[in-house]
Amino acid sequence: MRIKSIRTYLRNLALTKPYTIAYQTTSDVENVFLEIELDNGMVGLGAANPSPEVVGESPEQALQNLQGEWVSSLVGKDIRLFQGLIREGRQQFAKAPGTLAALDIALHDSFGQYLGIPIVQFYGQKIHSLPTSVTIGIMNVADTLAEAAGYYEQGFRVLKVKTGLNVAEDSERIIKLRETYRHTMTIRVDANQGYSLTDLALFQEATAEAAVELIEQPLLVGQEEDLLRLPDAIRKRLAADESLKGPKAALQLAQQPQPFGIYNIKLMKCGGIRAALDMATIAEAAGISLFWGCNDESRVSITAALHAAFACPHTRYIDLDGSFELAEDIVSGGFVVENGFMRPTAGAGLGLSRLE
Repeated sequence: MRIKSIRTYLRNLALTKPYTIAYQTTSDVENVFLEIELDNGMVGLGAANPSPEVVGESPEQALQNLQGEWVSSLVGKDIRLFQGLIREGRQQFAKAPGTLAALDIALHDSFGQYLGIPIVQFYGQKIHSLPTSVTIGIMNVADTLAEAAGYYEQGFRVLKVKTGLNVAEDSERIIKLRETYRHTMTIRVDANQGYSLTDLALFQEATAEAAVELIEQPLLVGQEEDLLRLPDAIRKRLAADESLKGPKAALQLAQQPQPFGIYNIKLMKCGGIRAALDMATIAEAAGISLFWGCNDESRVSITAALHAAFACPHTRYIDLDGSFELAEDIVSGGFVVENGFMRPTAGAGLGLSRLE
């Protein structure tokens, strides 16, 4: 079965409400979409929302790459050889993970539809359902509690709280959340590189009784060695995020002593499902747990991440709420959320349905 045509376009997707993290406030998100049509009329979908601050690539740059000559040359290629096409794409777009992610996801979706099975089953499904965290941006205590209450009403029991601007205020928010929800809510923290080692120590001390499950990327990229000054027990609860951009970084951070005990894998950082699974293999051999995250993304790429996550036996955490706050999207389906637990549908490929 051969590729008949390829189409790429940008779509600016509004959020239902803006949010703040350590270095910016966001009210809408631009995603690039890729459609691969096969000779039999099946259409595979890919999408990407790379963060320029993290990977040095914007959705506009990804669009330009995907509209280029090399991607056009895939027309006429056999979709059964999709793994080889992804490898070639890695060589072409070695420094453009958003471009590669959209291409990788669309090729996977096309191939899965061609086979008639979900991608997670193609790789061997190990996990069937996990609770996803939902994200609370940086805000005051009252607003934090109000937003948490809304999520609790919806059935979510895992919060990821953005921090990194003020240690005292961050600590107060976490303590108040724990006092409010006792043992009924899991609390994770994402500092988005906002802390120094001193800040991290102060935060850890202040929230010692709050049972924070994990902390994402507390220090700036490049300061990983500073984390080695911390006890093993603390480092085991630290998750690499911005420091972990691909398989090469996964291999470097797996060396002993390890600064992080958890890898936060994002398809937008590493370049799609295939690269993510390569990173997962490295982590498994190194005894590192997996935490799958996302940007503000379409259900297309969120579903792709879920399929990759559930094909890995050492996946422990997911934070795949990136499409929950979108006011619009181009697809439905892909996954189901029930009482905060996510699971993929049984549809072929990524199990998505076009809305237009």
